[in-house]
Amino acid sequence: MWKSKRKILEYSCLLFAVLLSPLANAASPAQPSPDDQQRILSGKYISTAADCVACHTAKGGAPYAGGYPIESPMGVIWSTNITPSKQYGIGSYTKEEFARAVREGVAKDGHHLYPAMPYTSYGQMTDQDISALYDYFMTQVKPVDVAPTQQTKLPFPFSVRTSMAGWNAIYSNAKPFVSNPQDSELINRGNYLVNALAHCAECHTPRTLLMGEDKSNPFAGAALGAWFAPNISSHKAAGIGGWADAELYAYLRTGHVAGKAQAAGPMAEAVEHSLQYLTDGDLNAIVAYLKQTKPLAVGDQQARYTFGQAASTETAMRGNAVLNVDPGWKVYSATCAACHGTKGEGTKSYPSLFNNTTTGAFTPDNLIATILYGVHRKIDGKDDIEMPGFGPQASYTERLSDQQIADVSNYVLTSFGNPQQKVTPKQIEVARQGGPESPLVAAARIGVPAAVIVLVLIVLAILVSRRRRSNNKAM
Repeated sequence: MWKSKRKILEYSCLLFAVLLSPLANAASPAQPSPDDQQRILSGKYISTAADCVACHTAKGGAPYAGGYPIESPMGVIWSTNITPSKQYGIGSYTKEEFARAVREGVAKDGHHLYPAMPYTSYGQMTDQDISALYDYFMTQVKPVDVAPTQQTKLPFPFSVRTSMAGWNAIYSNAKPFVSNPQDSELINRGNYLVNALAHCAECHTPRTLLMGEDKSNPFAGAALGAWFAPNISSHKAAGIGGWADAELYAYLRTGHVAGKAQAAGPMAEAVEHSLQYLTDGDLNAIVAYLKQTKPLAVGDQQARYTFGQAASTETAMRGNAVLNVDPGWKVYSATCAACHGTKGEGTKSYPSLFNNTTTGAFTPDNLIATILYGVHRKIDGKDDIEMPGFGPQASYTERLSDQQIADVSNYVLTSFGNPQQKVTPKQIEVARQGGPESPLVAAARIGVPAAVIVLVLIVLAILVSRRRRSNNKAM
């Protein structure tokens, strides 16, 4: 009898499962089609090429959850949560609202984003790429239901986000990229990568008084806080025209070219989070495009990597009394020589200090910033270069004073790099504070002129808006 009841129970369960199977199938999410899967993969690649994760991920935080501090001349701008969280992220955005935020810098609720989010470049993204990026974020990124701990609070007048409408009227042009039929497919692809996705001009193009890109000098180099983004036009001395294609490719892929250059600061972040993951075809397209840009003789008069040679100071000084000797050499001998060599020749892990774009530049900004903040770059998920900084984050015993950093900088420049450059302790102090103050911020401290700037921008935004409406009606 027990076996009979058990049999009936098994048949009942089987029947129950059969009857429920259509409901179960209906409740389970539909698997994406091959086309959808390909679009989602494309969206992931686009997010990598656009380097979204670098700015929207705090150190040690969840991917895309925001909370990363972006230093700007106006103050710290904290990145937002762009996971598909409906409460704290972009989970409630429609595709159209997402496109407007990415291309025009306007959030779902209508408030203006600051151009630390490079929508002035992303405005050129194609509809297809915007759609793929949206699908990737909404289906593949894990929602993080936590608000970033820090909120952006810029001082007046930069806190008036409405003024961004006027700024956008001058500097933003959200028109999707259109290929130039006179250029090859490779050049067009490079153009799109450089100017839209990778947004290279955001760092490497000088800024106007109102902090917009100076379109008359594209890629001519620009100050970037304590760092300096060099000229990357095709000029042979001032830019990258003297680089071999293979060298440029290697630099984009690894951030390092022996006897020439190594990426640090913001460029190291771009290599670590974005450029090293691009396809060979896309990296070659970037190289091809940069090599055919207009050559601009701005900045260096001699190619940065051609300066310097090995020095014999260490050998000459060894065994002698060290009184009344170059104080910069003392710092170098005690702090730098173990890694960079007594002659500045470098090692397998650390670069030579001669034939080096950092020591041969027309400005010592990157040399100073490297000593202060170090170099941190991961390639293939492992530490490729980890030079410690000797600035405020260093331990007390390793920290160098402004005078010591100025001394060792001058020793390095004189011995291995561009001897025409001289560094003062004041320059180190400014670099510690994040770099020189922009003219716009200086004007804002006066008060009234800053308010006038805001008023002009708002009025300009209204006039441009009215003109556009009039044009639409006329059409």
